[in-house]
Amino acid sequence: MTTITTSRRGFLQASTLAASGGLLLGVDVGGLGKALAAGTVHTPNAWVHISDDNTITLISARSEMGQGVYTSMPMLIAEELNVDIKNIRVAMAPPNGKIYGNALLGGPQLTGGSTSVRDGWDKLRVAGAQVRMMLVSAAALKWNIPEDQLRAENGMVLGPKGKKATYGQLAADAARLPVPQTPKLKDPKDFRIVGKPTKRLDTPAKTNGTAEFGIDVKLPGMVYAALEQCPVIGGKVKSFDASAAKKMPGVIDVVQIPDGVAVVADTWWHANKARSGVKIEWDEGAGAALSDKSMLASIKAAAVAEGAKPLPLPKTGDADAVIKAAAKVHRAEYVMPLLSHAPLEPMNFTAHVHNNRVDLIGPTQWQDAAAGTVAKVVGVPVENVTLKTTFLGGGFGRRIDIDFIIQAAQISKAVGKPVKLVWTREDDMTHDFYRPQSVHHLAAAIGDDGKPTAMTFRMTSQSVTGRVFGLPAPVQDPLMTEAAMAAYEIPATKHEILKHDAGLRVGYWRSVSHALNAFANETFIDELAVNAKQDPYQYRMSLLANKPRFANVLKQCAEKAGWGTPAPAGRSRGIALMEGYDTYMAMVAEISVKNGEITVHKVTTVADLGRMVNPDTVEAQVQSSIVFGLTAALYGEITVEKGRVQQTNFHNYRLLRMNESPEMVTVLVPSTEKPGGVGEPGTALIGPAVGNALFAATGKRLRSMPFTPEKIQTA
Repeated sequence: MTTITTSRRGFLQASTLAASGGLLLGVDVGGLGKALAAGTVHTPNAWVHISDDNTITLISARSEMGQGVYTSMPMLIAEELNVDIKNIRVAMAPPNGKIYGNALLGGPQLTGGSTSVRDGWDKLRVAGAQVRMMLVSAAALKWNIPEDQLRAENGMVLGPKGKKATYGQLAADAARLPVPQTPKLKDPKDFRIVGKPTKRLDTPAKTNGTAEFGIDVKLPGMVYAALEQCPVIGGKVKSFDASAAKKMPGVIDVVQIPDGVAVVADTWWHANKARSGVKIEWDEGAGAALSDKSMLASIKAAAVAEGAKPLPLPKTGDADAVIKAAAKVHRAEYVMPLLSHAPLEPMNFTAHVHNNRVDLIGPTQWQDAAAGTVAKVVGVPVENVTLKTTFLGGGFGRRIDIDFIIQAAQISKAVGKPVKLVWTREDDMTHDFYRPQSVHHLAAAIGDDGKPTAMTFRMTSQSVTGRVFGLPAPVQDPLMTEAAMAAYEIPATKHEILKHDAGLRVGYWRSVSHALNAFANETFIDELAVNAKQDPYQYRMSLLANKPRFANVLKQCAEKAGWGTPAPAGRSRGIALMEGYDTYMAMVAEISVKNGEITVHKVTTVADLGRMVNPDTVEAQVQSSIVFGLTAALYGEITVEKGRVQQTNFHNYRLLRMNESPEMVTVLVPSTEKPGGVGEPGTALIGPAVGNALFAATGKRLRSMPFTPEKIQTA
């Protein structure tokens, strides 16, 4: 039984919530705002609030950025409360890492790493069960009836002889009771909501225009800001002349902050147009010497430098010795490029610094860091910072970073007004925290049967975690090791991770190092199969004798995709396999190639992610991750010259279009294992699946992404 420790009266009191108003509560999907309006809100614990009118509200600790947590999280609560999911409202939690921290990420109040359901699976069911038991206990005391004669269902506690009361009628008494520390959870065989396909609760608001994204925020007296930043990331203002800009229509002020010069105006269009009137002399700094080519060269040099100190992962046997003595060895180097997050909603945030307080409103993946950092930067107590999280128009890891939030607060403090800062697409593309480049060196000793008897793996890249959390160099970055150790059973293995700072700021990108490492591992294993003149699917299966979950998804995927039967005329197939975020996934891509152009016709995916909360959202996330990953595999690359990112908008950093999206067949394996994450693994797996299909189609093996026509034609 999972135990969630709470205080006797719960974490939050109704008075705290009522006093906070909308800013503290954040996104309100028909939720707590209505509950407050209806009357007193009772808070048996930090997650579930019940108002007198029987409105039940889940306080969501995770941001909604399209992944469906505003439905899956309420489903967990509704299941234990025995109420219809439609009766659960959702409000976004305020910044409070102690209460709403993500245990799977070490405690910060952060949405990422496909952790929302995995982190909430126990704690939210426990929260719902606690409230259910407290409501039953309150009714038992009120009616002087033993608890075992009562039951809670459909928003009511029912007893003998027609006794009944709504949850709302009992909530005040229930909130005064001790919180059960080890509530009895439902047996999964009795689930009526969890595991059933469920329509998303936020769809109506997103389709009728009432959903509030950061870019929709409006406040009384609000002004707008556009920020001119140095074209070289990290550069600073030496001097500026704003005299011309200040004469332009609607301009209120022009102010300097550490990241650049902000034009503040009555509309964003006026502010952005006036940017061109500001003459700035920049100190571009050391970054002006960077190029993506020089960065990659430094990574490659570091990977093989004498005296390099890579960090080891668990190993088996003496792989180096076996490879050294082997008669046949296969070696390969794989390279992955810089990538931008490019969410469709560009960076924006609204801030109001006033009376030793800061009010923040907008899209973020990391609430407590945003509030705490802004408090320090602006110079107010952290308890005087409120943060309302809106819907996110895409996150993909970019909104873990909080640079744009700090900027909005600094501008507001400078002008003394509520300010909405909005970046242009060009700002967003050229001032991202990019997915780092990586270089992978793999080697395998090959036995007489064509199978590897030993394998070594070294991945060299920048450490995002080192930048974000200040991780010391001698400490392993767990977000560089994801999918580094492939699924396969090989007698002797050695895996190493080498950190190297190439000079450009980097950030977490959807699937993080899974996308880097899976490409290297799954391309390499495909090469071994081809060299052994064996079928890539059968070759993989022969290395999975004691890996049943891997073998099961691989077998089902091959069968579903028609592996072993002729592909439609002109098409070829490629296969790939990976575990990521406790999800076991196999994928087959079916493609054709014409004049170097790849068309992906069909993608078959089989995923075993343990217990599922909402299979409908799971399938949508698999599809989403495939589209996101195909964009990277076919087109994605950020290049840098003289410190300047060359891609500025979707004309030269293009996305997969609707008419280019493949047919997607998804099979979800029933399982009683713990839940896995599903928002990211597909992004990592589609690249090697397409690359392996490309080899099957053309005989050309590309060891770097993207798979552009130029690379294919010259390979």
